[in-house]
Amino acid sequence: MSYPDNKKNNELYNQIKLYFELKTEYGAEVSPAAREFQESLEACLAQVKALPIDESLTKIEPDALDAIQACRPAGPRLVEALDEKTYQRKLAGALLGRMAGCTLGAPVEFWGIDAMEKLAAQNGEPFPPVDYWTSVPDPTGIRYLKSKREAYTRDKMTAVPVDDDVEYTLAGLVVAEQHSLDFTTADVGKTWVELLPMACTAEHIALENLKKGIDANEVADIDNPYCEWIGADIRCDPWAYMSPGNPARAAELAHRDSYLSHRRQGIYGAMYFAAAISAAFVLDDPVEALQAGLAEIPAQCALANAVHWALETAPSITNYQQARDAVDEKFAGMNAVHTINNACLTIFGITIGKTDFTKVISETVAMGKDNDCTAATAGSIVGAAIGIDNIPAHWYKPFNDTILSYSKTVERYSIQDVLRRFEALARKNSCLK
Repeated sequence: MSYPDNKKNNELYNQIKLYFELKTEYGAEVSPAAREFQESLEACLAQVKALPIDESLTKIEPDALDAIQACRPAGPRLVEALDEKTYQRKLAGALLGRMAGCTLGAPVEFWGIDAMEKLAAQNGEPFPPVDYWTSVPDPTGIRYLKSKREAYTRDKMTAVPVDDDVEYTLAGLVVAEQHSLDFTTADVGKTWVELLPMACTAEHIALENLKKGIDANEVADIDNPYCEWIGADIRCDPWAYMSPGNPARAAELAHRDSYLSHRRQGIYGAMYFAAAISAAFVLDDPVEALQAGLAEIPAQCALANAVHWALETAPSITNYQQARDAVDEKFAGMNAVHTINNACLTIFGITIGKTDFTKVISETVAMGKDNDCTAATAGSIVGAAIGIDNIPAHWYKPFNDTILSYSKTVERYSIQDVLRRFEALARKNSCLK
């Protein structure tokens, strides 16, 4: 597979836009040409959307849960209950590890490696970072309607600042509490409409389609070119937290959630990482957890092939630059927000750092692309494997037992309360001894 080179198309579009502006300033009547241009773009879009797909791929990359499960490899599949104290220690590690990875990556999300290196040099900090950034550009700029950018820095942090990677973890908790562990995709949609004032890419499409009254099981199929992007896998953690030691169950819950907004690789990314995080609760080696996650997605899907490639390539990858170069070469032309390339960076971050939490999230952030998402997932997996007692305290003490939220109904959560609520769901899910 090779992606088309859209560089010339982008150049032409920008030239046309600029000439519409210039000719307007020179007194030309541009409206007829602008309407014609719009009509030609709409026709081109319709033509692309109507292009036939390779039907043979749909057989090995289905969307329905039963079909996905039929395409899984034989296993092995873990099912292991945890004692209460072990679960509590590992859950705290997973949740706080996720929050730390996200918070470290958030101020430099999508930055290039060079730009991050320059910021570290300006701050007099090592790179990859070993603590939160001491300063960031545009410190008073607002992220996700609420937190100033400086709130993600070492000296200005007073809580877990807002981020969609954080918000969806909390939303998943609310879904299961309000609608039980038998929640449906429609229940996820109801909770989103109730809680979320905004969303991005595939989640935005799903939310807007829900508001139009479209069935929750269909909203991901309408005007959604983002359906294989990373959004669903950043939402997968709560399903693992309430299904520790049972990756198949975690993947099943992740499927119900991800089906609202994603298809194929987008769904598989959520199922894969939910399974891997769940496995990490009973496997002390996070790399083994990554391998265990493969048992819950179609054996021949593109994501499974990419994960196998990343795990096989990992012994030759020793730092963030090598990881980024390998992914850019392997997946040239792939969007920077895609599930597959970011999944591979997450895997490389874990295989480089293994059980060294700081090294895992710092190397992952340093790789760039969607690096608050990748570092959050890496932090969750490793945090579950090693437990809170093996995460350096400087990564979570600034949170002050508080998670800030941009939801329409809750402004802040107590971390200890969130941990207790996940424990109650894990117990209902028969995952604790």
